[in-house]
Amino acid sequence: NTDPVNDYQVKRGDRIAQLIIQEVVATTWQVVDELDGEDRGGGFGHSGR
Repeated sequence: NTDPVNDYQVKRGDRIAQLIIQEVVATTWQVVDELDGEDRGGGFGHSGR
């Protein structure tokens, strides 16, 4: 409802919300001095050119 004057009446069956149920994965981080030298294949978002 963006109308400051008129109320909006919610009726049965109206779609008024969205919900995404997604698993939250717990992770642990490891601090290192250097990254290993493995090739990442261009990295995230690489176009391959």
